[in-house]
Formats: sequence, C-alpha cells, structure tokens
Amino acid sequence: MLLSRQGYEVVTAESGPRALEICQDDPPDLILLDMMMPGMDGFQVMEELRGGAAPPSVPVVFVTAAQDRDLLLRAFDAGAVDYVTKPFLPEELLARVSAHVGLKLTRDRLERVAREREELVNLVAHDLKNPLSSVLFASEMLKTGACKPERVPRYMEMIHESATDALGYIRQYLESSGRGETADVQQAPLASTIDWLVQRYEYQLEARGIHVVAQRPAESVQVRIDERVLRQVSENLVTNAMKYAPGSELLIAGQPGAPGYWQLVVADRGPGIPAAKQRELFKPFVRLHDGDDGISSGLGLSLAKQIVQNAGGQLWYEDRKSGGARFVIELPQAG
Repeated sequence: MLLSRQGYEVVTAESGPRALEICQDDPPDLILLDMMMPGMDGFQVMEELRGGAAPPSVPVVFVTAAQDRDLLLRAFDAGAVDYVTKPFLPEELLARVSAHVGLKLTRDRLERVAREREELVNLVAHDLKNPLSSVLFASEMLKTGACKPERVPRYMEMIHESATDALGYIRQYLESSGRGETADVQQAPLASTIDWLVQRYEYQLEARGIHVVAQRPAESVQVRIDERVLRQVSENLVTNAMKYAPGSELLIAGQPGAPGYWQLVVADRGPGIPAAKQRELFKPFVRLHDGDDGISSGLGLSLAKQIVQNAGGQLWYEDRKSGGARFVIELPQAG
C-alpha cells in the first residue's frame, strides 16, 4: 500500500516459487525479498534469480527482521544490493526503493544508448564499405596503369561519385534518426536504379568475369522508397554476386510483382544457398557455407531486409532454376 500510493506498480508473491514464476514472465525493476520464508527461503530464491530466473540487472533488496552481521554479509554475497530491517520506517523504505529503481533505470538507459551507438557504428561502417570499395578499385586501376586510356575519365568519375555517395550516407545518419526515413513519401525510378547499378559496377563485374544482363522496366515505373536507400540495398546484392559468383551471368531486372508492387531482381549463376542454411540467410553475421571461403551475410542482407520492410516491401531469396541465387526486392508502386 505504501509503495502503491507513491506511484509504483507492485506485484506480490506469497512464496519463493511464485516469485520466480513472476520474474520469468515479466521481470520487475526491483525485487523486495524476505530473507526468512517457509519452504524456499530468500537465499534459495536469490540463487535461482542469479541462475537465470531474472535478468542480472534486476536489483534485489532483502527485507528481514534479522540483524545478524554474518547473515547480512551472506545476503550481499548472494547478490543483494541493499537490505531493510523490520520493522522499517516508511521514509527509509521509500528512499531505498527510489534510489535503487532510479539506478536500475539509469543503467538501462545507458545500456540502450550503448547498443544504439554500436548499431549506428555498424550501419555507417557497412554503408561506407561499398562506395569505398569502388574508390579503391578505381584508384588501383589508375595507379597501376592497367586500364585503357579511354577508361580513365570513367574511373575518375567513379571515384568522385563514390566519394559523394559516402559523404551522403554520413549526412543521412547525422541528420536523421532512421535509415532513410523521412516525413515525405519518397519515390525511386526503377529503370534509373538498374542503370546506376550497371554503370557503377560495370568494370568491377568485368574484372570478375561476370556478364551483366539488364532488363529495364518503363521509365515511368517508380517505387515508394528513397532512391539513395534503394541503391544501398540493391548494390549489396550485386556485390555479393560479384564475390560469390565470378565468371557467371548476372541478371538485374525490374518486373511487375504482386498487384500494386514492382520487383527489382538480382540473380546469378553461382553456388546458391544450401537449403539447410536459407532460414539463417537474413540473420546478421551468419556463415552460410563451411570453410574459409564460405558465404557470410555479415550485416548486409540483414539490414537490407529491415530497410525494405520499413518501406512497406519485402526482400526474399529463391533458388534460381538451373542453379544460382535469386534475390527479390518487392516494393509498393508509387503514384
């Protein structure tokens, strides 16, 4: 009653086993635990809690009539953060509960900020990888002098475009909290996206012995997603094919999907994904083939699927007829 009047939501348990059930179903922000109880005492409950019945971040305050020093030391050794002796002063109980709940919530916020920062670092590093790889490829071709003279302007243009994209990705993260999420409905021309993919990766694909077949839809076809974001997603699929399907044919196509949707398809003639591993395909940092040359989806496919879903679409994998991998991005038609 005292705690409820102060705005706390209080859930009571009449026994140790019942307390453990509650903690497993809905972990609280603080546990007030009697030290001496019939059947299962507070120390046994504490052992179960620290064994996994509740998250380790949940603070436990022992409530006890005992003032034996050794017993209290045992309570702290078991993992208690504080204790209150009965009979207690209301002001003391409220002060201790307020302090430990406040510390717990602050710790939760700090952990959340740390996770979000780590996710942001991973996202930025991932999205910078493709444009920087293009910069490195073009600069190496120019540095070694291995390129044909007539291709030099295109390599210079590739370096400039890729560096501009990299800066654009950085600004995107600094200026918005989401991945390409804006208040306005964005539109991306499907044909132009396919042209951009072919042009950006033409020489890199050629160096890997990959022949590109592009099937463009009508110029008027637009899908509901930011154009820069669609490029980010689709170039992940192209660079995967470049790594894992050298010397083959790569199809990049725009085609009708479900009613009201259009698809961007990237299909290669590489080894494909083993059936047993396809369910793991869109999980981050999963190795899909055994051995040193196994396919690791890294963050790419996991993030790509999340981005497409945020735009109201779907991304999935299919085995390609006659062998190979087929990735499909399906997005709502704009307009």
